[in-house]
Amino acid sequence: MQPLKVAVLGGGSWGTTVAALVARNTAVTLWARDANTVAEINEQHSNSKYLPGATLPAKLAASHCIEETVSGADLVVMGIPSQNFRAVLADVKQHIRAWVPVISLTKGLELSTRMRMTEIIQEVLPGHPVGVLTGPNLAREIMAGQAAAGVIAMEDEIIVQELQKVFKSGLFRVYTNTDVIGCELGGVLKNIIAIAVGMGDGQGAGDNTRAALITRGLAEMTRLGVAMGGKPETFSGLAGMGDMIATCTSPQSRNRHVGIELGKGRDMEDIITEMTMVAEGAKSAPAVMALAEKHGVQMPIASDVSRVLAGDATASRAFRGLLRVEAGAESEPG
Repeated sequence: MQPLKVAVLGGGSWGTTVAALVARNTAVTLWARDANTVAEINEQHSNSKYLPGATLPAKLAASHCIEETVSGADLVVMGIPSQNFRAVLADVKQHIRAWVPVISLTKGLELSTRMRMTEIIQEVLPGHPVGVLTGPNLAREIMAGQAAAGVIAMEDEIIVQELQKVFKSGLFRVYTNTDVIGCELGGVLKNIIAIAVGMGDGQGAGDNTRAALITRGLAEMTRLGVAMGGKPETFSGLAGMGDMIATCTSPQSRNRHVGIELGKGRDMEDIITEMTMVAEGAKSAPAVMALAEKHGVQMPIASDVSRVLAGDATASRAFRGLLRVEAGAESEPG
């Protein structure tokens, strides 16, 4: 049996890390827009812009030609930021073979449509099996060989078990799930709560405050996720609580970093300008709030974060409202 050929699109930190993991199991080509990144991966087996100090597998090939990357692939993995996802997928459509599965790594929503990435895949590439790889996966730790676990979610139990073998590698353990909606939303929604936690950290809040924000934020995330069709148990697993803890506590978290800088009183535009990588929570917040309104779900923490990101409130004022003075039953919103 011929080994699978995998195409990974997106030469950022997580796309490169996933490509490096897959390269241990089967043939993989990584597409990146930047010709310098492609040359560095092929010639020096590194991606110093996004993974400084990490050594990539020698057999990991890179290309800046989508046709070359996708045309012979048996699996396409999309590590493209949410607001560019559709445009890159439209290029993929010209070259992908029929029935090839497409897996998203992206933890965001398309702002103009409020669609999840798997919904965009289904719209642009009807007939292709879709899924998501998610969980508490900080790229630099995985590249350093530290133990981690992720989730691959697809509706088809047979395909998802086959793809599990493609992604699991060494100390990176991959579990399967059939709740695509819940797994995908967990990755999206925790980013906004991480900004809230960062806002608290930036103002010198303590561990008790952080724990309260994570716990109440998880309740908000679960309410919206279930209202949109996800399963409650998904949000207490790796794709929900697991990813939330990593993103809300790690110094490597881009979304927490945005929150910390906002908490210090810095301007959002300045924060984003100096960042190499995208903080998906900042991009997706308006879409999340629109979905919360559509489904009649109260999300007070996410709402306050969204107001700060939009420039309608300062982080210091919003943070005081993140934990309500009047608290009802723990099962109630707020």
